[in-house]
Amino acid sequence: MSTAVVVGAGPNGLAAAITLASRGVEVTVLEAADRIGGGIRSSESIMPGLVFDHCAAIHVMPAGSKFINDLGLDRYGLQWKWTEIDCVHPLDDGSAGALYRSVETTAAGLGADGSRWEMLFGGPSRRFDKLSDDIMGPLLRVPKHPFGLARFGAPTVLPAAVTARAFRTPQARALFGGVAAHTFQPLHRPLTSAIGLGIITAGHANGWPVAAGGSQSITDALEALLTELGGKIETGVRVTSASQLPPADITIFDLSPTAIAGILGDRLPTRVSRAFRRFRYGPGAFKVDFAVDGGVPWSNEAAYRAGTVHLGGDFAELAGTERDIHAGRMPQRPFVLAFQQYLADPERSVGNIHPVSAYAHVPNGYTGDATEAIVAQIERFAPGFRERVVGQAVRSTTEMSVYNANYVGGDINTGAKDIRQLVFGPRTTLSPYAIGVSGMYICSAATPPGPGAHGMCGANAAAQALAELGR
Repeated sequence: MSTAVVVGAGPNGLAAAITLASRGVEVTVLEAADRIGGGIRSSESIMPGLVFDHCAAIHVMPAGSKFINDLGLDRYGLQWKWTEIDCVHPLDDGSAGALYRSVETTAAGLGADGSRWEMLFGGPSRRFDKLSDDIMGPLLRVPKHPFGLARFGAPTVLPAAVTARAFRTPQARALFGGVAAHTFQPLHRPLTSAIGLGIITAGHANGWPVAAGGSQSITDALEALLTELGGKIETGVRVTSASQLPPADITIFDLSPTAIAGILGDRLPTRVSRAFRRFRYGPGAFKVDFAVDGGVPWSNEAAYRAGTVHLGGDFAELAGTERDIHAGRMPQRPFVLAFQQYLADPERSVGNIHPVSAYAHVPNGYTGDATEAIVAQIERFAPGFRERVVGQAVRSTTEMSVYNANYVGGDINTGAKDIRQLVFGPRTTLSPYAIGVSGMYICSAATPPGPGAHGMCGANAAAQALAELGR
């Protein structure tokens, strides 16, 4: 029987292990932490019964992931739930751009930009099942649906700042810009439209759901399936050198490129080692969980019904803050993402005390305390919020990297998603999962298609490993 070792039990490591185990490979997963899941863990960090997601909170891409859906994880308790409105981006005048699952409903709320929104997202969202076949793998390959990908892909190469100018209203520009800013890149750079267009299109196709009971439910379901397939998971095993790796036909790393370079040392080809050690990390995330009595008192009514609220002002302000954090400057008003998963999943609350999470985009490795800046941004669009907070828990950029070693400097995307790294991954190659050592691969979010609990980095890496093993 063929054997495999997967180092790292995040969603991609688990996806790789499941893919291998389902093909009869004997798999062992080694995880450094005492709990598996990477960024898809949950806990009751402030009070019993009040459930917070540690990192990944809204699962746009996983809900539409063919890999995840084909696993039948509902058998193991995974259930998706949706809020009435997916995302709201409020402005200082009390208005907002509101993103619904329905393209038509979203467009109806954007006034003069409604027809443009429908033109940009209507067709691609209807074809998303086919489109996802091509965008959820390496970008530099022969696509399965070349014409559909070409129609969708042409605008993605543009800077988000250029795409935003297609809209005439500040609400539509801010709504698009807030989603594009998920890339943690300056919005004047080429390809920054890709993230915004991809997430919005996927959301119109599948919504922005949460996992019932917390994101941990995704991990629990993946673990249950892997165990059923005969896979083994060992926690508390931190691999720091090649000598610790058990002999195996396949070894897959759900780790950052710099970590892999440190483990394998001179076993890596010089060109690969150089690329991995020079791998660039993006800005960080500073997160605060709040226990809020009665919920957030938003000024904009739509925000009361949204799972995600983007707090960054108009597009110009948003572009400025993303430019600042990339240059290493902490803005006075950072871009803050607030999450109200309890609106879809009320069992996360305790009576009238609701869990509200928020994180700010900050410079990589930021050592300051962004708590007050986050609170001030929420207060800006929800006066009286501060008085409703009855408890809070903070996770700084430093604590992010301790919580998950892949989050270097607080970078929850596992690498800067600039042009080269977004297209190629950790090194310039047409084979982004191979690392130049026979039988060894990388499957973390540093590889295409990037971050999220969709599992496709792991599934793609495992598929390549099986092909090269002749399985």
